[in-house]
Amino acid sequence: MDNIQQHIEALIFASEQSITIQELSACVSNVFEQEISLDEVEQIIEAIRAKYASDTYFFELITNSGGFQFMTKKAFAGTLSALIQHRNKKKLSPAAMETLAIIAYRQPITKTEVEQIRGVNCDYSVQKLLERELIEIQGKSDAPGRPLLYVTSKLFMDHFSLNSLTDLPQLKDIQSIENEIGEKS
Repeated sequence: MDNIQQHIEALIFASEQSITIQELSACVSNVFEQEISLDEVEQIIEAIRAKYASDTYFFELITNSGGFQFMTKKAFAGTLSALIQHRNKKKLSPAAMETLAIIAYRQPITKTEVEQIRGVNCDYSVQKLLERELIEIQGKSDAPGRPLLYVTSKLFMDHFSLNSLTDLPQLKDIQSIENEIGEKS
């Protein structure tokens, strides 16, 4: 039973979203090549829940959306919040800023179109911008392969104090500032 419990724990841990008792039963039954009933899985779930309820662990097993998921205990919310704030304070790389500017001025735009403008792969920059919630996916293009379309988010507008995209500096304004800087050098 312990071995099955470890497999169930691994399934819950590896699942990106809550995993149902039926999914757990089907997976472990397949691995052990014998029927593991829903009742057996339920007993194992309760043993796992009891195990992680102790203060020894920083996470617990919760029931969520009809399934099971490991979550950090509420006592650690402040610590995790500090980590998130610390990570969000980090500045964007020049590549991410360039990618963000292209998306802001050309939205909605596909990643391929951004890459054509930049001349390099922008997977990492797009991923970081999505994580920071500065851009979001608007839908899919009608182009072959139906690539995702990216647009700036409300957080982008708030962060840069914009009421609308028309408040973005015009490209000619930026070029004239660059020319002034070049003349002063």
